[in-house]
Amino acid sequence: MPVSDSIHEKLTKGLAPQRLEVIDESHLHAGHASAPEGGESHFRLLIVSAAFEGLSRVARQRLVNGLLSEELSGPVHALAMKTLTPDEAAAA
Repeated sequence: MPVSDSIHEKLTKGLAPQRLEVIDESHLHAGHASAPEGGESHFRLLIVSAAFEGLSRVARQRLVNGLLSEELSGPVHALAMKTLTPDEAAAA
């Protein structure tokens, strides 16, 4: 299974997001030592979920990192994320 699909599946199961974008940005890092052949090492996420209600930005990132611990210990070298509650997303 592609890494992006695994990320999407785990975040969907773990956070029941209203919106989820998994963007592979590996092509932006081609040629770097941290960018393996074939990509799928650098990702950007946008997650809108009620699961983030009452959590600090750091707690939200820890929650996401926990759900993706397998990917972060293996193929994923960099993970940028924007984590919003539904109210925050509506106000943006």
